[in-house]
Amino acid sequence: MIANASRYPEPMAQRAIALAHETFDIEAAAVLGLKGRVGDSFAQVVGMVLATRGRVVVMGMGKSGHIGRKIAATLASTGTPAMFVHPAEASHGDLGMITPVDLVLAISNSGESTEMAAILPVLKRLGAPLVAMTGNPQSTMAVHADVWLDTAVDREACPLNLAPTASTTAQLALGDALAVALLDARGFKAEDFARSHPGGVLGRKLLTHVSDVMRVGSAVPSVSPGATFMELMREMSAKGLGATAVVDGIGQVMGIFTDGDLRRLVELGTDLRGKSAQEVMRRAPFTVDENALAVDAADLMESNRITSVLVVNADGRLIGALNSNDLMRAKVI
Repeated sequence: MIANASRYPEPMAQRAIALAHETFDIEAAAVLGLKGRVGDSFAQVVGMVLATRGRVVVMGMGKSGHIGRKIAATLASTGTPAMFVHPAEASHGDLGMITPVDLVLAISNSGESTEMAAILPVLKRLGAPLVAMTGNPQSTMAVHADVWLDTAVDREACPLNLAPTASTTAQLALGDALAVALLDARGFKAEDFARSHPGGVLGRKLLTHVSDVMRVGSAVPSVSPGATFMELMREMSAKGLGATAVVDGIGQVMGIFTDGDLRRLVELGTDLRGKSAQEVMRRAPFTVDENALAVDAADLMESNRITSVLVVNADGRLIGALNSNDLMRAKVI
């Protein structure tokens, strides 16, 4: 509980809650109101963006500018190259960022932003298509635009009907709708999303392969089938994987011996001193291909309650090993 919250007068508390509810209602109505006004012009903009050889350049002042930055970021992360250019900075050199092969998406509730109005003639001369996202079809911005997207709202959630609230919510929702329509039209998949988010959890899961995180070379524990039990144990201890592979003369995996196998044999009272690796190994061990996703290897280990897995190539030869600690270090799990 927040300190001193009990001192907040009850009538004021109830009014705050009522205003919150009213804000939700007004902004929800603003978003739902877009449904009846999204039609051919929206589809036209989707087609224009798909045909654009450059980038979508999003512009907007004030709160519309903040929304514009988010729309540009969403477009860029879902397969549509986009960037934000501040209208005021555009008048002082940043117009050089915009080329004739780009498409400009200008956002303003009133459509009469002074900074946008100042650069509209230049944008028209440049030849870049202009899409206006505004609530006023008679505004300067809408009149100059090639296509107008209607973001009009009945009123702002602000009790003074002044602060951009419902209008910016509508802009944001329409921008999201545009991004969703475009990613669908491009056939954008989870793998594509991961490529633009390599630092995120999804990126690590969809971009990290077993070959990226597996142990290789001398770090991979392996013995021949004729190795003595002591030789097998020394290899396990030296490599620290908690297991060792048993391979034939050409590297084909014959079996595996793990810490768990050792415990089970000891519990059974088995005399291990004269045993060979082939006699104590577990045949047909779980293996994973080097080109598999690391997250698939993690799923394999989890579903079979094992902590390590052998990595093989297309010929079934041992080329690596992997355990859960390796996957945790790579932040795959």
